Amino acid sequence: MSTHADEHDLRHHGDAEVRDDGADLVDLAVNVRTGTPPSWLLARITASLAGLAAYPDGRAARQAVARRHRRPSEEVLLTAGAAEAFVLLARALAPRRAVVVHPQFTEPEAALRDAGHPVHRVLLRYESGFRLDPADVPQDADFVVIGNPTNPTSVLHPARTLAGLARPGRTVVVDEAFMDAVPGERASLAERRDLPGVVVLRSLTKTWGLAGLRIGYVLAAPPTIAALERAQPLWPVATPALAAAEACCAPPAVAEAAEAARRIAQEREHLLSRLADLPAVEVVGPAEAPFLLLRLPQAAKVRERLRELGFAVRRADTFPGLGPDWLRVAVRDRATTDAFTTALARAALPYNP
Repeated sequence: MSTHADEHDLRHHGDAEVRDDGADLVDLAVNVRTGTPPSWLLARITASLAGLAAYPDGRAARQAVARRHRRPSEEVLLTAGAAEAFVLLARALAPRRAVVVHPQFTEPEAALRDAGHPVHRVLLRYESGFRLDPADVPQDADFVVIGNPTNPTSVLHPARTLAGLARPGRTVVVDEAFMDAVPGERASLAERRDLPGVVVLRSLTKTWGLAGLRIGYVLAAPPTIAALERAQPLWPVATPALAAAEACCAPPAVAEAAEAARRIAQEREHLLSRLADLPAVEVVGPAEAPFLLLRLPQAAKVRERLRELGFAVRRADTFPGLGPDWLRVAVRDRATTDAFTTALARAALPYNP
């Protein structure tokens, strides 16, 4: 357990890997699905531009999200990406003992610290498959954050494990930004309304290629939603993002996302099979997200050699609980995977300075 900030750069994110020097790199560092947004979604967003003179009206989008997750609209809050939701939670709530389960997306801890809240870390270990034992969370924790599936480990925690964290007087924030990339969305708590204090965050930016538009949402009990809404500025989500939310939560889009999740699972298996041919590379598994966490010797040098070979991967030493021997790699199509693993085999050869 760690209670203090350390040398990990909590503000480093995958997009920095493809912006550092302007090189033309194959992007395996950012977890946005390739080939997105689809043309039908771009058409919906473009059509919304005709209404830019009016203030944004989020009612239709909010109702679409509510229908998608079988909740009343009072249990939905639209946000400028899931990242804004972490800021709102840190500002609106006053945890006495906040716990962040690492390794995971670092923005929740950064938001809590920026709001003046001390953060206690629960560090999961490779030896246990980065899986949570609920007993690892202190009994007196009144605010717990965990990803599912977790970025960067690709671990999917069982729903019963996370549901077991819920209790009166405790807020349990489950970041499900990548859940729609899991076939069947098994282990999701998005439709669970019986668990006290559970807050589920979703993002539409990864599956639908909307990182530049910023759209996500929060699912929680009405009093929590009301508190977060009071912490939001007026009109926080722009009209084009609202149009995207409404479109992406409609049944045809949900079905399309489900089919994409099945394809991603197949492509992930191909990537795993190719990595199995590289004895120096260890992969965290079983993996359930559209990315893999790799451990290999001298990963920082391998990452630089990969850049020279035309591939950007995500450094993982910025995640608490991980060190310099870790990299995160996005799942891509088979041709890209074959080219990448060939390059990785070259880059992972014994380094000669």
